[in-house]
Amino acid sequence: MPPCALTVDSLNPKVLALADHLGGDAIARRAQCIQNEIETKPGSHPFDEIIYCSLSNPQSMGQQPNKFFREVLALCDYPHLLEQSETNSLFSSDAIARAREILDLFPGRATGGYSHCQGIEGLRNIIAAGIASRDNFPCDAEDIFLTDGAAPPVHMMMHLLIRDQKDGILCPIPSHSLYTSYMVLQGATLVPYYLDESRGWGVSISDLKKQLDGARSMGVVVRGLVVINPGNPTGHVLMEENQCEIVDFCRNEDLVLLADEVYQENVYTDEKKFHSFKKIARSMGYGEGDISLVSFHSISNGYYGECGRRGGYMEVTGFNCEVKKQVYKVASLSSCSNITGQILMSLVMNPPQVGDESYTSYQAERDSILSSFARCAEAMVCTFNRLEGVTCSKAEGAMFVFPSVRLPKKAIAAAEECNTQPDAFYAVRLLETTGIVVVPGSVFGQIHGTWHFRCTVLPQEEKLPLIISRFMAFHEVFMEEFRD
Repeated sequence: MPPCALTVDSLNPKVLALADHLGGDAIARRAQCIQNEIETKPGSHPFDEIIYCSLSNPQSMGQQPNKFFREVLALCDYPHLLEQSETNSLFSSDAIARAREILDLFPGRATGGYSHCQGIEGLRNIIAAGIASRDNFPCDAEDIFLTDGAAPPVHMMMHLLIRDQKDGILCPIPSHSLYTSYMVLQGATLVPYYLDESRGWGVSISDLKKQLDGARSMGVVVRGLVVINPGNPTGHVLMEENQCEIVDFCRNEDLVLLADEVYQENVYTDEKKFHSFKKIARSMGYGEGDISLVSFHSISNGYYGECGRRGGYMEVTGFNCEVKKQVYKVASLSSCSNITGQILMSLVMNPPQVGDESYTSYQAERDSILSSFARCAEAMVCTFNRLEGVTCSKAEGAMFVFPSVRLPKKAIAAAEECNTQPDAFYAVRLLETTGIVVVPGSVFGQIHGTWHFRCTVLPQEEKLPLIISRFMAFHEVFMEEFRD
């Protein structure tokens, strides 16, 4: 047999760098391995199930899909049901009416064909109207690009902005690995700015300026600024004043503002509200020509958690017509996003209204899920703040808490002997002792010498007492074992 021409050393070095960059995979693989052992060898571990506090995937954790959304999807996917007499007793009247309206937007009323590369025009009109209603400022459907979730439009914008390794993007630390990983894959320069944990993970403008000036002094051309609000992995919600500072900063420094707003409906505090960056910019008096801004939203996130349906959009504003043509060119490379996701995105931005048959049940489902998230978040924050050496900021939004752990020197030394990060060492020990899976903070980035982990607030409420008791028992034993 001839030797294989393809070796690891012959692969794209950017891909190899990316593999090294994703430090949480080992824990996920170990969790799956233990899960298999539990199923094939009952009693082989001191627990009988893996509890995934690492996943932002609500429906995989037992959350039921929204009834109205699925009714409309079922009718759109199988229009024959609309002609059956039994349908009126099986489906709500507003779902039937909405499905008819949506089908009328499709050529031949068929949802199995390609759409325009930006998405079905009528659905973009619905989404634009939803954005305008949310922000109280106009939205043009021509600025909307429907996408397969939030990741593809992020990739699109990176392709457009990044020319070579001398170009850079300001990205928050800690940050979702989507941004930091894609910077590695693109071969661009990541310009980190550090969220201020002491101020509830707010954005420090002085640190932004310091990082920007430092990058420019080294010859990096900084093209844009990523902001995630509500925050992933930190679960914070930005103050309106902080958002205004960020908008001014981007305008003054001529940066494209890339606003990840996928958790906009998940806010658990009365002290703060979600405001889109576009709304903030327009409220400050900045018009279309004053600031370049791209916002991202997705049906994978929020309380609905339709992760596998892959629907999303980006709204592109402040780009001149020639640049917009290039955005369109890149979007057209993928033909179109999936139609189910497009329909769902229109439903997210135009849910049942007062007077509709589904309104009461829709609101009850929404409030029940968000209230459960809020209760889980509060219980976890209280628990973590009771643990020795652990501090955890209040969970204000998104689906996460991000506690800081002051690990003993002996634990750090033990991690070094295992050639792993200290917070990953802690997470592996937690998994192997309790069956609980969390994501080490080193996956998202953190200030040197600090250690964190990300824990989702999704596990079913009935499992919270078990999670809390196991976590507290593990942490006490761990700290005693490695006490300095």
